[in-house]
Amino acid sequence: MSRFMRAIRPGLSWLSFACLYLAGLGVVLMTIIIGWQVFGRYVLNNTPSWSEPLSLQLMSWFILLGAAVGVRESVHLGLDIVRHNMAPSIQRLMDLVSLGLICLFGGAMSYYGTLLAMGTWTARIPVLGWPGGIDFIPLIVGGAMISIFALERFADTFIGTPIPAADDVAQTEVV
Repeated sequence: MSRFMRAIRPGLSWLSFACLYLAGLGVVLMTIIIGWQVFGRYVLNNTPSWSEPLSLQLMSWFILLGAAVGVRESVHLGLDIVRHNMAPSIQRLMDLVSLGLICLFGGAMSYYGTLLAMGTWTARIPVLGWPGGIDFIPLIVGGAMISIFALERFADTFIGTPIPAADDVAQTEVV
């Protein structure tokens, strides 16, 4: 199992890196679109109707991809004060339960997001003309990424592999 985790870690690291940069690109694009919307509204007196639904679509992407990277790098919110006051074996058990629940939650996001996308695919987003199910694609992809990264951390915790801190991962990827 440990050999398997070492073998897939570079691929998961690349996937995390891609998610992070796509999320960052989404923030930049949304900022540009909102800037154009404000300029159009107040300077040109002609608000572009496509800007709001497109910026909401981008926001869904960068929030969910960023959340997935946060799960992998363990920078998501948590109440660590209770965990740190426990014995190491209880800490490990708490980590396994937490990561297992995160994995299930991400899977549920993907599953129910898929059902929502299928149920709304024939509808149209009025201004963009896209199928309505497109709104749920970030939920599907983000949920899958959250599950994959939580499963990676679960396996590392289960087999006792030391998990590098987020700063260590960032330094390794830069070099």
